Amino acid sequence: MEVTGRLIQVLPLQTGQGKNGEWKKQDIILETEENPPKKLCIGFWNDKINSDLIEGSTLKVSFEIDSREYNEKWFTNLRGWKLEELSSIAGIINPASEKFSTGISNKNKDFPDFESDLPFDNEILPF
Repeated sequence: MEVTGRLIQVLPLQTGQGKNGEWKKQDIILETEENPPKKLCIGFWNDKINSDLIEGSTLKVSFEIDSREYNEKWFTNLRGWKLEELSSIAGIINPASEKFSTGISNKNKDFPDFESDLPFDNEILPF
């Protein structure tokens, strides 16, 4: 299966020792683009972990659904196997640059020491 959404949170890395050796697991929380949006917890194991993720980024995640029974209760996991970063929040807003990704200047010409990120900073509003 595949889902696209915004990365809400990267949970702490989990490690352990099993009968087959050491294992690592990294869970991420993804908010889907559906209406209404849904939050999914997707786990990545061992070599599938990506440590360069930035919260707020838009990701496309391929995963499989796995259910198992334990003590007469069923548990379902989403196990990620491929992750593609579609856009990064770091590439959209760079406060050190004079322009945002929209191309609108963040300098207010009337107040040279005042910086604004509002797209209408030089317009007169009819209030």
